[in-house]
Amino acid sequence: MIGGGAVVEDGLYNPGDNPLDPNVNFQSLERATDVGEYYPVYFQYDSSMVPPEEASKVAAVAELLKATPAVVLVVEGNCDERGTNEYNISLGERRALAVREQLIALGVDGARVQTVSYGEERPADAGHDENAWVKNRRADFAFYRR
Repeated sequence: MIGGGAVVEDGLYNPGDNPLDPNVNFQSLERATDVGEYYPVYFQYDSSMVPPEEASKVAAVAELLKATPAVVLVVEGNCDERGTNEYNISLGERRALAVREQLIALGVDGARVQTVSYGEERPADAGHDENAWVKNRRADFAFYRR
């Protein structure tokens, strides 16, 4: 049983399958490890605007989602260590939401994209300088099967 009663015996979403239950946390589903590698979207300091040079990464994820209806996505917002924990949680959420909005604008059903913010809690680089911080200001893609 997936998403509030949808039975997906073959692992694929079929037109007759029930739609996603909006109360299902995608992170409780099976991780989709066979979709390929999609690189994080990086952000400028204290910004939640997706930079134009990062838009192609979002477009590639949109194409994947449109081509594979059984896959859903959690966009994970992250920050560098500067700023308060509360501020960074909020900024990480705004970053994840900005990516989600771009995916929707590119034709992805918003019900297939959830967001989460980890603030500064999941650094890609544990350093304490600009070289590390630039890697930590990002949105990651976590794919799951429904």
